[in-house]
Amino acid sequence: MKTIILLLISNVFMTIAWYGHLKFKSAPLLGVIIVSWLIAFFEYCFQVPANRIGHCQFTAAQLKTIQEVITLLVFSVFSVVYLKEELKWNYAVGFIMMVAAVFFIFKKW
Repeated sequence: MKTIILLLISNVFMTIAWYGHLKFKSAPLLGVIIVSWLIAFFEYCFQVPANRIGHCQFTAAQLKTIQEVITLLVFSVFSVVYLKEELKWNYAVGFIMMVAAVFFIFKKW
């Protein structure tokens, strides 16, 4: 559970770093890049320990899959709440298909 919580926190920082600036289109690009890097530093402070801790019980492919699902969830909430963008039905279907990939990654064949 520790890995999941750390990945969740990491992805909140990542999403803010990557997409938070979209509301500030008039800000200078160099300034946005620097601020994004500063925010991304905190992402790494949670991401690296999450992967280190998680690799004791998950494979690297499983860790990446978990991270991608968390990223989709965090991004979906962020885009609706912060960016005020509509979550269209086709986005939801696409995300569900990606989440379905989790079955194949975690299934013991």
